[in-house]
Amino acid sequence: MKAPVIQTALPGPKAAALIARDAKVVSPSYTRGYPLVIDHASGSTVQDVDGNVFLDCAAGIAVNSTGHSHPEVVKAVADQAGRFLHMSGTDFYYELQVRLAEEIAAIVPIEGGVKSFFGNSGTEAVEAAIKLARFATGRPNILAFLGGFHGRTLGALAVTASKPVQRRGFGPLMAGVYHAPYADCYRCPVGMKPETCAAECLDYIDHQLFVHLLSPDEVAAIVVEPIQGEGGYIVAPDQFLQRLRELTRAHGILLVVDEVQSGMGRTGKMFAIEHAGVEPDVVAIAKGVASGMPLGVTAARADLMTWPPGAHASTFGGNPVSCAAALVTIKLLKDRLIANAADVGAHLIAGLKSLADKHPLIGDVRGRGLMVGVELVRNRETKERAPDERNAVVTAAFRRGLLILGAGKSSIRFSPPLVLTRDEAGTAIGLFDQALTEVEATTSLNL
Repeated sequence: MKAPVIQTALPGPKAAALIARDAKVVSPSYTRGYPLVIDHASGSTVQDVDGNVFLDCAAGIAVNSTGHSHPEVVKAVADQAGRFLHMSGTDFYYELQVRLAEEIAAIVPIEGGVKSFFGNSGTEAVEAAIKLARFATGRPNILAFLGGFHGRTLGALAVTASKPVQRRGFGPLMAGVYHAPYADCYRCPVGMKPETCAAECLDYIDHQLFVHLLSPDEVAAIVVEPIQGEGGYIVAPDQFLQRLRELTRAHGILLVVDEVQSGMGRTGKMFAIEHAGVEPDVVAIAKGVASGMPLGVTAARADLMTWPPGAHASTFGGNPVSCAAALVTIKLLKDRLIANAADVGAHLIAGLKSLADKHPLIGDVRGRGLMVGVELVRNRETKERAPDERNAVVTAAFRRGLLILGAGKSSIRFSPPLVLTRDEAGTAIGLFDQALTEVEATTSLNL
């Protein structure tokens, strides 16, 4: 499919009819940014039920790592579905789960033996990591970061600190959770200059939390995203992650790295934490690991995963069809797609940065590989956020046939399938340029 091709008003008549049906029977808690009703998709293109074709730079929220319906993934899914759909790896054995655990042990940046727990989603991977950390250390407390997103089940939600709407009405949440500022060096949360922001954020932990509020010998784990996803595609400086690892080792605290959105080749390495050369104790994996099939993985040092049978389990976790998809996904990532993410990602970042000279709405362009964020501001000097303009740009891009998503308070995320080509990246940049031009023409910016 060639994208984009927009031939009806959006939503088209068939899409509008389905959206009306949805409103009557589906939970209103879902966050639909624009009225896309998909019919089928391939690679980096999506066709809706009215025949409109879109260039996809959202990938189902960074999930379709190998592109929509990659033929090798589809074949693996169909072949396994013809053999058996489910047997529950909690109570029985099958080779696919063992093979996948072996592959995960080989690719995660943890030296020595690695064992994996299988769930169905990112939030389950984080929940298992929290439980494992408490069990393995015998300590009750967890430290996470402001702006972080780790899931919506109650344990993962307790460590999430991205938006109030995600927590409002669900308290009391899990006890023993504390938050520290994340090294967002574009707008330092502790008021420091970009060159000192990372150090000051970590000093807050050492010199504030550990002095006045929290004994470090009661902290089981620190949970961190190497690149905050929902929080705005904020890239942590390497030295922030390196010093965080030093701090955790000094106090016997486990380092849990949430790679749910940043992992599986998206940043040009298998895991984003590898850019900093940091070895974690536990890695939470989901989204891109199985090209769209539901799967979550908690990979940890083997010496940590000593909990007894029945301590933690999942009926559907490690589903054989999902495992089959994951094994092919990992092969495709290693063969070509990680390298493609690095190459096309650099091209995309350079193109988006070049738009800043033309568009005053652009405050910052940041990212690694094909995990790219563009923060919009109403004034570059004051860095006043532009949430309304951000939403308008996302909508204007959709009308032109480009699928992108918001992140954080006023950022836009580009998280396309890792099969995106340079030509498609160029098309995305052009459409984004047009969307910015439209919104800026109707916006009064504080220049």
